[in-house]
Amino acid sequence: MASHKEFQTAGKEPGLQVWRVEKMDLKPVPKQHYGNFYNGDAYILLYTTRGLSYNIHIWLGNGFSTVDEQGGAAVFATQLDNFLGGSPVQFREVQGNESLTFSGYFKSGIKYKKGGVASGFQHAETNEMNEKRLLHVKGRRVIKATEVDLSWSSFNKGDCFIIDLGKDIYHWCGSDCNHFERMKASQVAIHIRDNERRGRAKLHMINEGEEPDAVINVLGPKPNIPAGEDDDESTDRANKSKGSLYLISDAAGSMKTTLVAQSSPFKQEMLSPSECYILDNGADKKIFVWKGPDANKSEREAALKVADHFIKQKNYPKNTQIQVMAAAGENTLFKQFFSNWKDKYQTTGPGKAYTIGSIAKVEQIPFDSSKLHNKPDMAAQHCMVDDGSGKVQIWRVEGGDKTPVDPSNYGQFYGGDCYLVLYTYKSGGREQHIIYTWQGLKCSKDELGASAYLTVQLDDSMGGSPVQVRVTQGQEPAHLVSLFKEKPLVIHLGGTSRKGGQTQAGSTRLFHIRQSSTKATRAVEVEPSAASLNTNDVFVLKSPDAMFLWRGEGATEEEMTAAKHVESLLRGNATQVAESKEPAGFWSALGGKKEYQTSKSLQRMVKPPRLFGCSNKTGRLIVKEVPGDFTQMDLATDDIMILDTWDQIFLWIGNEANEAEKKGCVKIAEDYVNTDPSGRRNIPIITIKQGAEPPTFTGWFHAWDPKMWDTNPWERIRFDLKK
Repeated sequence: MASHKEFQTAGKEPGLQVWRVEKMDLKPVPKQHYGNFYNGDAYILLYTTRGLSYNIHIWLGNGFSTVDEQGGAAVFATQLDNFLGGSPVQFREVQGNESLTFSGYFKSGIKYKKGGVASGFQHAETNEMNEKRLLHVKGRRVIKATEVDLSWSSFNKGDCFIIDLGKDIYHWCGSDCNHFERMKASQVAIHIRDNERRGRAKLHMINEGEEPDAVINVLGPKPNIPAGEDDDESTDRANKSKGSLYLISDAAGSMKTTLVAQSSPFKQEMLSPSECYILDNGADKKIFVWKGPDANKSEREAALKVADHFIKQKNYPKNTQIQVMAAAGENTLFKQFFSNWKDKYQTTGPGKAYTIGSIAKVEQIPFDSSKLHNKPDMAAQHCMVDDGSGKVQIWRVEGGDKTPVDPSNYGQFYGGDCYLVLYTYKSGGREQHIIYTWQGLKCSKDELGASAYLTVQLDDSMGGSPVQVRVTQGQEPAHLVSLFKEKPLVIHLGGTSRKGGQTQAGSTRLFHIRQSSTKATRAVEVEPSAASLNTNDVFVLKSPDAMFLWRGEGATEEEMTAAKHVESLLRGNATQVAESKEPAGFWSALGGKKEYQTSKSLQRMVKPPRLFGCSNKTGRLIVKEVPGDFTQMDLATDDIMILDTWDQIFLWIGNEANEAEKKGCVKIAEDYVNTDPSGRRNIPIITIKQGAEPPTFTGWFHAWDPKMWDTNPWERIRFDLKK
């Protein structure tokens, strides 16, 4: 397939390129106009990452672009895809319902302009200083500015508006919009001044009732302004759990779709490399098409067309998003529907640092405890606020109260118990606190409830400043493991450490010893079966007749040392056994020889973090993702925010969040995890408050400013403009 001459420079450098479809041809859009879209047009966008992977977007105006323009855009997108080797992810975007990936390119907002190429409207600088238009700005996470009639009838008290008069730009704020909405909308006005006007216009921030004569002269006498409406862009997270998987085939001479699985989570093995599939998340206005590397050419090239036909068959809205991706180019939104997704070279367990490659957004940073204080991004990736050398206090939950654990038993947790671990350390010259609430898989419901209550009670007694971390057995974060110095953290499969309450341990027990990337070691009791073994680790096996210390080929000396500590706890004298040289008695104690994990190339993937704003102000939980590379400015102080780093969930409580949100914040996080289509469960949930953020949280944000909230950010913007 021939390619357009414009594509000769496509994808050569990281960043965004934008073209508009004009009379079946492509014309580049000047960079200062990126983010401006005429509602009567169709556009092609290419985003190239630093790793030279690609996203191709077709953007269609809201029902005004012609059939020819839409068809031409699809042809050009296919040409561009072929030119770049068939690896890009393709998106079809419709005005007003753009994907998060698309929205993330325009942190200063997407601006919709009236008209298009057919009516002579151009992306050009002519007469820009004589501009007269009104933009209605909406959205807290995704900012969209729509051109509306230049009239007071377009205004309401709940939103922000930009009165663009060319040489002067007025950012008008309704009396009912809050500081966060004002601050986000200001990004649109600043972008118009700095990019479209090249800094030649003057920007004025005005509140309702402060309108100067220049505004009154254009709009006329000001009438009563109506109240605002709720943001209709908000969506319920529960929709995300609905997904179906279909096979695409042209075996009968025409493209057909066949149901493979009715609902997520799916298994990655369902995707055959010789086929193409549709992942239907139409309830959330999203359709994904996956192209197998060995699928035939006609199926691969018809993917976008088949998805469009599928939407019509299902009677989904015309603005349903379509994303087409090749194998190895899957994005997070697609992979979250699979319970066992593994990227190329990824297995379970620790190992050397690994960069995902052409689809990477986050590079793994090797751990160095001496640099924790000056490398917050490393602290965040490895979940470490310090090296674990602070003060530790542990209580066991008993009868609705907490009982101190004997320090000689620190580092041993039992599956039938719940524990509170208070960790105190110095950071920035002052004391900081973390409360770990460890909940065994076999503890009672009463103990679960008591552990949550006692955590809040302990937090309150310390002024509400501690970070709270809820930990489920088997999901212990690296920092908790590090608290026990040279000893490993030992997790007993069942039983309890309560006096007189211990349950009889099994006659055969198997402990899995593994060292993490932070050099902390866990010894976790697992089912005594050969299938539990792993070539990279050490295991201690105790049966009624013997004790074995099994060393996998990839195990470390530190893991062997930790295994000897477990050996002493089990009061035995173990026979050391090397992998592949096991005696018959070893396999007999495990119930026979079975297949186990033998991959030696264990890699650690760092998944891109995702930030969500949560609110129940409308009476139901609304969760909305922040697009693109988020910043500290995206943390809404009147909301609860969720930072999802895959291995753990941070629950950030803004100072102005309402009381119902604060009291129900843990339930919000649990609902978020429970509706995840990947089926994730029981991962650590860390509750933190605005102004008391640990480096494991702030390290995910570029250039974190601990003093940002000392003054109101909106007032600071207004003050800076007046200088």
